[in-house]
Amino acid sequence: MKISVIGCGYLGAVHAAAMAELGHDVVGIDVDERKIDALASGQAPFFEPGLPEILTSASASGRLTFSTDMAAVKGATVHFVAVGTPQKPGSYSADMTYVDAAVDGLLPYLQDGDLVVGKSTVPVGTASRLAAKVKDSAPGANLAWNPEFLREGFAVQDTISPDRLVYGVSPDPEVAGKSRALLNEVYAKALNEQTPLVVTDYATAELVKVSANAFLATKISFINAIAEIAEVTGGNVTELADAIGFDTRIGRRFLNAGIGFGGGCLPKDIRAFGARAEELGRGESLAFLKEVDAINLRRRQHVVDLVVEMLGGKAFEKRVAVLGLAFKPESDDIRDSPSLDIAVQLNGLGAIVRATDPEAIQNAHAKHPQLHFVDTVAEAVEDAEIVLLLTEWKEYRSILPQQIEGLVAGKQIIDGRNVLDSAQWRDAGWTYRAMGRP
Repeated sequence: MKISVIGCGYLGAVHAAAMAELGHDVVGIDVDERKIDALASGQAPFFEPGLPEILTSASASGRLTFSTDMAAVKGATVHFVAVGTPQKPGSYSADMTYVDAAVDGLLPYLQDGDLVVGKSTVPVGTASRLAAKVKDSAPGANLAWNPEFLREGFAVQDTISPDRLVYGVSPDPEVAGKSRALLNEVYAKALNEQTPLVVTDYATAELVKVSANAFLATKISFINAIAEIAEVTGGNVTELADAIGFDTRIGRRFLNAGIGFGGGCLPKDIRAFGARAEELGRGESLAFLKEVDAINLRRRQHVVDLVVEMLGGKAFEKRVAVLGLAFKPESDDIRDSPSLDIAVQLNGLGAIVRATDPEAIQNAHAKHPQLHFVDTVAEAVEDAEIVLLLTEWKEYRSILPQQIEGLVAGKQIIDGRNVLDSAQWRDAGWTYRAMGRP
């Protein structure tokens, strides 16, 4: 098929490259000339494992092109809208400016039989509103909603071989049938591999994505709340999570206590979901998400307080090593990153912070140039009075105490992700503190 992807940020760039890798002819559209130039030359504008390889192969095949000109969508049958929905300034609501602009820009080029497919995470009710707009402008075109479920660090795999597909389609059975047939053609490989498919209405498709994120955020904040209790009672939250995780109704995944979640999805999505519920007159239904958010933010302050405590009551002019700036490993994404937030807070208290990350230094420096960034663990920990492991990159999880003890000024470490062997560090003479572990 010939496909267009409107918006070539994280979601759109991965989707465009993956669709071309699957054999479709794809054009990616974005207003950012620098981003388009990078993608057209086969360079990923962000770190995502596997993306450079499929960008290169798809571009070389001639199946993948990029443009800043919306007219380049001419001839495409399926048009994916994959632009961002950031949090509105001064509000928890989602900013729909980019989604509306993308659809408005696309309308003049739609032909009979075309399908506009929403990928962006949007407030429930958006698809119905946009479907009416499409029908008014291009009566022969239709709209469907196909939420994404990408995990940063695994986005290429999740696009090519998703764990499920969801189509939100028109209430008109004939229109719904046409939309489903086109999407089935797009995702033929995944469907041939027996990927579960849910075909539903617009509202349900929109709610699936935000509900999934709300549930995951709630699960993470739940175990972090239990970690707070474990810390004052001497309990071990990791062993507790292992025990309750054997219950198949609960499961062990996403029950790792730490410094909380971040990134461009979970924080903004749960806030926007709660805001939308209030607009619908059902704010009480999702009021618990405010506490989920509060617990998550509280974990960052907890680490800062713990650092001050371990440094004798003040952080001023104390040397602190920060290992990890991205919100999660295998990503250079620093949006709402707990790790970066902690580093910034400690810097604000007058600490001498040296921070490092395998991929996120450039992004972190652009946002917080006041911090001191170094390229290696050795540089970060040199003369440090305390070491903070805040993003669980593989190279940080595998650090042994003897590798750095000759470099530091103080043998103190905070394991913000509960990934180190506490006995190993304590046996080596370190003061080891973690999240919810004695």
